[in-house]
Amino acid sequence: MNRILVLDDDPTFGRLVQTVCRLEGYQAEVVPSPEALLPLAREIKPALVLMDVHYSRRDMLEVLRALREDDTLRDLPVVMTSGMDRRHECLEAGADAFLMKPFNPTELLKIIAHFARREEKPDVPA
Repeated sequence: MNRILVLDDDPTFGRLVQTVCRLEGYQAEVVPSPEALLPLAREIKPALVLMDVHYSRRDMLEVLRALREDDTLRDLPVVMTSGMDRRHECLEAGADAFLMKPFNPTELLKIIAHFARREEKPDVPA
Protein backbone atom coordinates (compact mmCIF):
# COMPACT_ATOMS: atom_id res chain seq x y z
CA MET A 1 0.00 0.00 0.00
CA ASN A 2 1.28 3.46 -0.86
CA ARG A 3 1.90 5.51 2.26
CA ILE A 4 1.65 9.26 2.45
CA LEU A 5 3.02 11.46 5.20
CA VAL A 6 0.96 14.53 6.07
CA LEU A 7 2.54 17.43 7.94
CA ASP A 8 -0.13 19.96 8.85
CA ASP A 9 -0.98 21.49 12.21
CA ASP A 10 -4.72 21.46 11.48
CA PRO A 11 -6.04 18.13 12.85
CA THR A 12 -9.26 18.43 10.83
CA PHE A 13 -7.27 18.75 7.61
CA GLY A 14 -5.14 15.75 8.57
CA ARG A 15 -8.21 13.59 9.21
CA LEU A 16 -9.77 14.73 5.94
CA VAL A 17 -6.66 13.74 3.99
CA GLN A 18 -6.55 10.39 5.80
CA THR A 19 -10.19 9.69 4.92
CA VAL A 20 -9.85 10.71 1.27
CA CYS A 21 -6.70 8.64 0.91
CA ARG A 22 -8.16 5.57 2.62
CA LEU A 23 -11.15 5.62 0.25
CA GLU A 24 -8.72 5.39 -2.68
CA GLY A 25 -6.49 2.69 -1.19
CA TYR A 26 -3.71 4.88 0.19
CA GLN A 27 -2.57 5.08 3.78
CA ALA A 28 -2.00 8.62 5.05
CA GLU A 29 -0.18 9.14 8.32
CA VAL A 30 -0.18 12.49 10.11
CA VAL A 31 3.32 13.41 11.27
CA PRO A 32 3.26 14.71 14.86
CA SER A 33 5.85 17.49 14.34
CA PRO A 34 8.26 18.92 11.77
CA GLU A 35 11.16 17.36 13.70
CA ALA A 36 9.63 13.90 13.26
CA LEU A 37 9.30 14.15 9.48
CA LEU A 38 12.79 13.21 8.31
CA PRO A 39 13.29 10.23 10.67
CA LEU A 40 9.80 8.92 9.89
CA ALA A 41 10.30 9.37 6.14
CA ARG A 42 13.58 7.44 6.31
CA GLU A 43 11.86 4.66 8.25
CA ILE A 44 8.71 4.12 6.17
CA LYS A 45 9.84 5.37 2.72
CA PRO A 46 6.52 6.99 1.77
CA ALA A 47 5.30 7.55 -1.77
CA LEU A 48 4.70 11.23 -1.01
CA VAL A 49 4.87 13.96 1.62
CA LEU A 50 2.02 16.47 1.79
CA MET A 51 3.21 19.46 3.81
CA ASP A 52 1.62 22.77 4.73
CA VAL A 53 3.90 25.75 4.17
CA HIS A 54 3.05 27.02 7.67
CA TYR A 55 3.14 24.80 10.73
CA SER A 56 2.39 26.60 13.98
CA ARG A 57 3.77 29.86 12.57
CA ARG A 58 6.89 28.11 11.36
CA ASP A 59 7.84 28.32 7.69
CA MET A 60 8.28 24.76 6.46
CA LEU A 61 10.47 25.66 3.49
CA GLU A 62 13.47 24.96 5.73
CA VAL A 63 12.17 21.41 6.30
CA LEU A 64 11.66 21.03 2.56
CA ARG A 65 15.26 22.11 1.96
CA ALA A 66 16.46 19.61 4.60
CA LEU A 67 14.61 16.84 2.74
CA ARG A 68 16.30 17.85 -0.51
CA GLU A 69 19.74 17.85 1.15
CA ASP A 70 19.30 14.38 2.64
CA ASP A 71 20.83 11.68 0.42
CA THR A 72 18.15 9.12 1.28
CA LEU A 73 15.18 11.50 0.88
CA ARG A 74 16.21 13.89 -1.88
CA ASP A 75 13.98 12.20 -4.49
CA LEU A 76 10.95 11.87 -2.21
CA PRO A 77 8.03 13.73 -3.84
CA VAL A 78 6.81 16.68 -1.76
CA VAL A 79 3.57 18.56 -2.34
CA MET A 80 3.30 21.83 -0.46
CA THR A 81 -0.06 23.33 0.51
CA SER A 82 -1.11 26.76 1.73
CA GLY A 83 -4.05 29.11 1.95
CA MET A 84 -1.78 31.77 0.43
CA ASP A 85 -0.29 31.51 -3.03
CA ARG A 86 3.32 30.57 -2.29
CA ARG A 87 3.63 28.35 -5.34
CA HIS A 88 6.69 30.07 -6.79
CA GLU A 89 8.83 29.99 -3.66
CA CYS A 90 7.78 26.40 -2.82
CA LEU A 91 8.76 25.16 -6.26
CA GLU A 92 12.02 27.10 -6.10
CA ALA A 93 12.79 25.50 -2.72
CA GLY A 94 12.35 22.03 -4.22
CA ALA A 95 8.67 21.10 -3.97
CA ASP A 96 7.35 18.86 -6.72
CA ALA A 97 3.91 20.47 -6.70
CA PHE A 98 1.82 23.05 -4.86
CA LEU A 99 -1.86 22.91 -3.92
CA MET A 100 -3.71 26.04 -2.88
CA LYS A 101 -6.10 25.50 0.05
CA PRO A 102 -8.92 24.86 -0.01
CA PHE A 103 -8.63 22.33 -2.78
CA ASN A 104 -10.92 19.72 -4.21
CA PRO A 105 -10.14 16.17 -3.00
CA THR A 106 -10.05 15.12 -6.67
CA GLU A 107 -7.08 17.46 -7.22
CA LEU A 108 -5.26 15.89 -4.29
CA LEU A 109 -5.97 12.35 -5.47
CA LYS A 110 -4.76 13.18 -8.98
CA ILE A 111 -1.43 14.37 -7.59
CA ILE A 112 -1.12 11.41 -5.23
CA ALA A 113 -1.82 8.98 -8.08
CA HIS A 114 0.82 10.68 -10.19
CA PHE A 115 3.56 10.40 -7.60
CA ALA A 116 2.53 6.98 -6.32
CA ARG A 117 2.80 5.56 -9.86
CA ARG A 118 5.57 7.89 -11.08
CA GLU A 119 3.71 8.50 -14.31
CA GLU A 120 3.96 11.58 -16.49
CA LYS A 121 2.89 14.74 -14.73
CA PRO A 122 -0.89 15.16 -14.58
CA ASP A 123 -2.62 18.27 -15.74
CA VAL A 124 -2.57 19.93 -12.31
CA PRO A 125 -1.11 23.20 -11.17
CA ALA A 126 2.58 22.78 -10.36
